[in-house]
Amino acid sequence: MDNRPIGVFDSGLGGLTAVKELMRILPHERVLYFGDTGRVPYGSRGRETIRRYAAQDMRFLVQHDVKVVLAACGTVSSTARDIGESLAVPYLDVLRPTAQAAVRQTKNGRIGVIGTAATIASGSYRREILTLNPAIQVFEQACPLFVPLVENGFVAPQEEITRLVAQRYLAPIRERGVDTLILGCTHYPIISATIRSVMGRNVTLIDSGREAAIGCREMLRANGLLNAADATAEYHYYVSDFDEGFRQIAGLLLGQNLNGQVERIDIEKY
Repeated sequence: MDNRPIGVFDSGLGGLTAVKELMRILPHERVLYFGDTGRVPYGSRGRETIRRYAAQDMRFLVQHDVKVVLAACGTVSSTARDIGESLAVPYLDVLRPTAQAAVRQTKNGRIGVIGTAATIASGSYRREILTLNPAIQVFEQACPLFVPLVENGFVAPQEEITRLVAQRYLAPIRERGVDTLILGCTHYPIISATIRSVMGRNVTLIDSGREAAIGCREMLRANGLLNAADATAEYHYYVSDFDEGFRQIAGLLLGQNLNGQVERIDIEKY
């Protein structure tokens, strides 16, 4: 048994989709979350900048004595896996568990991937999928406006601007006849209702935050790192810049009032 917290980080609030799933499947764990709200989005940054940000985020978590680091960020997962794998604690990102879920799900062998510009440019999901099954066809689409829309609260299914942007981005993927779509940025599940309405009911959406959380549970089990079954869950949230939108959207997403529970830190110190 290990009562140290699970460390989770993302460029903003998208990684809370993984935290929400961790709350459900690991109800006795402590979770320490960092959202880099002062530097979001990562997906439009250069590779070296993303890697520098990722290294700082990971150092913050490790210095707070976490037992595992979960990079709940598709952009970091696509560009900084080697940094995570060099940590002194186990590391997991969203790529492998998400790709595995998509390969299991597809029936027609046509998988779509949407993500930030950096994630799509890296080809990371394509490589993961083709390693698992070289016969699968992969169709990718960058959706750079999705993260700013989510971070600014345009998340309700009736938001016209989000629906129009989704229609523009998703049309090429839909025309390819995919039956499975990877939401390759953990912000995207927050607008899954809009994405589903555009893609149609016959397309299965793969939530990268959810799959990463499931992968984290299996990692903890395999390494004997689960907390005691009678332990009380604790959650701590840190950001690099206070943002009322973060507090409000996070509260809605997690079903909790986060007033007084979000602490600002200077990430540049790490």
